[in-house]
Amino acid sequence: MKLLFKQKAFSWFDSYNIYDENDNIVYTVQGKFSWGHCLQVYDIYERHIATLKEEVLTFLPKFQMYVGDEYIGHICKEFSLFKPKFHLECNDWHVDGEFFEWDYHIIDGSGEMIAKISKELFHFTDTYIIDVQDSRNALYVLLVVLAIDAEKCSRD
Repeated sequence: MKLLFKQKAFSWFDSYNIYDENDNIVYTVQGKFSWGHCLQVYDIYERHIATLKEEVLTFLPKFQMYVGDEYIGHICKEFSLFKPKFHLECNDWHVDGEFFEWDYHIIDGSGEMIAKISKELFHFTDTYIIDVQDSRNALYVLLVVLAIDAEKCSRD
């Protein structure tokens, strides 16, 4: 399953549309006013289905993940010198980025590929192509991409 993650232009808060391979919107993401990033994910029927909240005052960036209103765990950036790395507490996924921070791979605890994420260049807003191996993981992978983008935004 491929998803296209596009940030909306000229939005006061973070705002994204996520499209499927047929250019249909499958998720929308709206930023909420808070200290640190707070991103809420909605399905095509505008029902709230997930939230990503940045924890503030941490040594390395850390984000709480919720499906519905249920806390499922967190994603945190790991210390690394040249390539970004993240770890998901809830399912033992690891995210390994490339040097320029344009491409990422999500790998599970047994070494299986969960998803590939590629940032498209030369767009006015942030745009990512997300290739998810199993569509049941799409929402979790989307939360990972939101955390990566929020972490990069916080540094810029």
